[in-house]
Amino acid sequence: MATINENYLKLKAGYLFPEIARRVAAFTEANPEAPIIKLGIGDVTEPLPQACLEAMSKAISEMGDRATFKGYGPEQGYGWLREKIAAQDFQARNCDIDASEIFVSDGAKCDTGNILDIFGKDNRIAVTDPVYPVYVDTNVMAGHTGPANDDGKYEGLVYMPISADNNFTAEIPSDKVDLVYLCFPNNPTGATATQEHLKAWVDYAREHQAIILFDAAYEAFITDESLPHSIYEIEGAKDCAIEFRSFSKNAGFTGTRCAYTVVPKSLTATTSSGETVQLHQLWNRRQSTKFNGVSYIVQRGAEAVYSDAGQAQIKALVGFYLENAKIICDRLSKAGLTVYGGVNAPYVWVKTPNGLSSWEFFDKLLQTANVVGTPGSGFGAAGEGYFRISAFNSRANVEEAMTRVTENFKV
Repeated sequence: MATINENYLKLKAGYLFPEIARRVAAFTEANPEAPIIKLGIGDVTEPLPQACLEAMSKAISEMGDRATFKGYGPEQGYGWLREKIAAQDFQARNCDIDASEIFVSDGAKCDTGNILDIFGKDNRIAVTDPVYPVYVDTNVMAGHTGPANDDGKYEGLVYMPISADNNFTAEIPSDKVDLVYLCFPNNPTGATATQEHLKAWVDYAREHQAIILFDAAYEAFITDESLPHSIYEIEGAKDCAIEFRSFSKNAGFTGTRCAYTVVPKSLTATTSSGETVQLHQLWNRRQSTKFNGVSYIVQRGAEAVYSDAGQAQIKALVGFYLENAKIICDRLSKAGLTVYGGVNAPYVWVKTPNGLSSWEFFDKLLQTANVVGTPGSGFGAAGEGYFRISAFNSRANVEEAMTRVTENFKV
């Protein structure tokens, strides 16, 4: 008889977003006329940039001609896209990243989970609390943790609480960890990291021979010129960090799927016997074995992001969502609610009013205002008493949602 991977049985309840979908579906079935506005998951709503559409349309035409048809592409991504990524996303910011260190993929979410394939089971792993659930759940699935306690924390993980008291940026651990997940601009809190904060992490990682798994999926939303967009802007980061990026939020590729991961060739880890191994080599082998690459059509669309027209269009797209975030922050603040984030990030982190728990606020908001957000407790125990609101929606929906929320919740 076939057996299962029993690590899946350790997972607490359902994944956060399916649970939200379940509650919304139940409410909708009972209230079919309710005009629900969803500001929960980080899915975009605005159309793809015109430059990307034109590039993909041209690529589709190429696929219909034997002379220009493309079959399997390189698993690492086409060179012409990797070169543009290296030049404009990194070298333009004085980051010494070569195109050969970039691996194009179908999503940063996928890569932050798949990266565990190249690491051993005995690493001590640190995550923030609250945290993007994928980091935790994929480690549970891979057998890197024990069972969860009553607070939902898993044995074997090191949790680093983040709160308003530390500006939602984790303090450096006093003891040694091997893998550290960092996400800036942060999901879910919308917090950002200064140059000094990232330097402290890089210094820690180099001292303890740790690896930082740096999720920069929202870097395009940084407008403060003093803030780093990449961890590789910090000297020494190439020796201790892997960075994940995405075209999902800056160019609207959530339904198109394209992202990339940077694994520097200078980055190494050790075997159980102490032998040093290049992580770039391992990730290349993993991708070549388990992944057939992103489609030619989609990669041509991603390449268009780096054209003059594409750059102007994604700037306007990001600006649109940042204006939504500003509206959310301003309206909720005027109603007396305490808000964080939403300035260099598309997420607003709200303190739940009147002593409501995160899920109580979710249910009340759904039932009275017909607005959907994300309970903070779904991101970890330290997220209890908070609520995430996404700026990814139309302007009309954001305005209407804030009117409904502020009419029902005033402090």
